[in-house]
Amino acid sequence: MGFSVFFISTFAFVYYTAWTLLMPFVDTTHPIQNFFPSREWAIKIPVLILLLIMGTLGSFLGVSMINYGKRRELPST
Repeated sequence: MGFSVFFISTFAFVYYTAWTLLMPFVDTTHPIQNFFPSREWAIKIPVLILLLIMGTLGSFLGVSMINYGKRRELPST
């Protein structure tokens, strides 16, 4: 399991790095350009992932704070 996660993350890093750092210097008519999406997605995808992570984290913290507040309001007997 660990090796597959390592392989996938390494592949994603190399692919993204090639996409953002090397592809602007390759001619737009070169066939290798077909393996990469438009360069505008190089910014949109990480921003969307960051927003998803921040939204999930914010929701978790909000629910945790609400539940903690409810526990403190219960009368102790």
